[in-house]
Amino acid sequence: MSAPSSGAVFRGIVRRDLRLAARRRSEPLFTLGFFVVVASLFPLGLGPEPELLRRIAPGVLWVAALLASPLVLSVGAKIVAHWLVSGLPLVLVSPLLALQYGLPADVIAHLALSLLVGTPVLSLIGAIAAALTIGVRGAGVLVALLTLPLYVPALVFGAGAVDAKLAGLSAAPNLALLGACLALALLFAPLATATAIRISLE
Repeated sequence: MSAPSSGAVFRGIVRRDLRLAARRRSEPLFTLGFFVVVASLFPLGLGPEPELLRRIAPGVLWVAALLASPLVLSVGAKIVAHWLVSGLPLVLVSPLLALQYGLPADVIAHLALSLLVGTPVLSLIGAIAAALTIGVRGAGVLVALLTLPLYVPALVFGAGAVDAKLAGLSAAPNLALLGACLALALLFAPLATATAIRISLE
């Protein structure tokens, strides 16, 4: 019997992790709920000032997505499964939350697109930090300290794309830079995560 291909192994891990996530439905629901609550607090706290809400919407929604992304999974297929159960729901619900800020439809579309490109970057970077802190006491705080500075480029380019569209400019440069961040993360994060796991377990 021939050994399964790497693609088959990858798909098998994704399916397994999605099944596990389906059994622990509270985790993705908690992530999504956190995103909704954080994004909704700003319009309630700042009041119905359309111009102000439009200005802060890109940054608020991106920061909310950043804070809502759990930093717990490790490599390859696990990162894909992690994004499917935590990042993708944020992308899908973001247009509804953006309506609170009075954003035009084309700007909302660019917000969703920036989150679609950018949230996998958060999962990939989080995986590296989680692997580096395996078995470390107080790992949650350490993971946050390691990852937050690395999230800054994705946050800046993601929010910048929406800001540019809102100002009547092209969002393409920011989206291209965000795509470059994703490409680099896809290239290096799984390898770095696997290496970090080996080092942590030695």
